[in-house]
Amino acid sequence: MFSGLIAYRGTVLSAQRDARGGVLLVLRAQGAAAEHPEVKDSIAVNGVCLTATAVDGESIAFDVVPETLAVTTLGELQPGESVNLEYSLRVGDRMGGHFVYGHVDATAAILARTAEGQGERVRIERAPAFSPTIAHKAFVAVDGVSLTVAATGEGWFEIALIPETLARTTLGERRVGDRVNIEIDPLARYVHAAVSR
Repeated sequence: MFSGLIAYRGTVLSAQRDARGGVLLVLRAQGAAAEHPEVKDSIAVNGVCLTATAVDGESIAFDVVPETLAVTTLGELQPGESVNLEYSLRVGDRMGGHFVYGHVDATAAILARTAEGQGERVRIERAPAFSPTIAHKAFVAVDGVSLTVAATGEGWFEIALIPETLARTTLGERRVGDRVNIEIDPLARYVHAAVSR
C-alpha cells in the first residue's frame, strides 16, 4: 500500500521486451540507500505496484507482465525517462496523501494544461465508466501522485498542481496528449461496485 506522496524519482536504465510478451524493467532508484529495498518488496513505479526481482545498489529490476502492460503506460517507457517512485508504506508512517494500492484502473490522455496562480490546472480525459467514481473533491492517483479532483465535466476531470508537485514529480513534464496512469479512490471503487450490484 502507498500514500501517493512522491519522495523519489527513478530513471529507466533499460526496458527489454521478453519473447513471452512481458518486459524486464530496470531502474536507477533514488532513495534506495535510505529505504533498503529487497527482492520481493512492492514499489510503485508511476503509480503501478511492481515487485522487485533484483536489487543491486540503486539498480532495481522488475518483471512487468502482459496484463500490467495492457492497462498501464509502463510499456511505453524508454531508457533515460524519469518515473515517479514510491516505496511501500510501513506501519507508523505518516499518512499525508490517501491510500493508493498501485492497481491502475486505466490510462488517460492529458487534454490541456493551464497556468493557475503559482501552479497549473491539468485537464485529463475521463472515460464514461469512471464518471461515478471520479467526482469533484474526491481523490485520484495520477501516475501514482495523490491528488484531489478540482473539477469534472463531460468526458474530463481536472487536477490543480502546486509548484511542489510540479517540481517533485513527473507531472510537471507531461505534455498535452501524453497518457498517464489513473487509479480511482479505492473506497469509491468498492462503494460503486456494491451499489451497482
